[in-house]
Amino acid sequence: MLCSLIAALIGCQSDPPYEGKSVAELEGMLREADPVRQMQGAYGLARLGPEARSAVPALIEAIKSQDPRVRVNVALALGEIGPEARSAVSALSAALEDAQWTVRRQAALSLGRIGKDSGPAIPALEKLSQDPDELVRKAADEALRKIRA
Repeated sequence: MLCSLIAALIGCQSDPPYEGKSVAELEGMLREADPVRQMQGAYGLARLGPEARSAVPALIEAIKSQDPRVRVNVALALGEIGPEARSAVSALSAALEDAQWTVRRQAALSLGRIGKDSGPAIPALEKLSQDPDELVRKAADEALRKIRA
């Protein structure tokens, strides 16, 4: 599974398609029709961390993707941006109810990385603490600790 995800992210090129791209170029990848390109753009933004803060509105839009791999990578990028992604708290809170456990888990972790500004997500994270998936429960509990710290 991990190998196929990595292969999808980087393709068969020698350099990953997100390597050396600007925030604007990666944001443009989020808007492409191909979910693999969207995923690569989101992952590239995640690698830039807080430097990608101007892409938060595009990431908020992209978290609505039909492809769970895109949603996971978008949530990852928002978490890597950190507190500068506070405007995404509502979108990440909605992702806590995603059908895919990987999306729920990453959304919870990202809310924790955003920190205190994720306070409005506390009720949803408390509910997520009862999730059937152990990794999701752990992520929710970790997020709650960070937000309340």
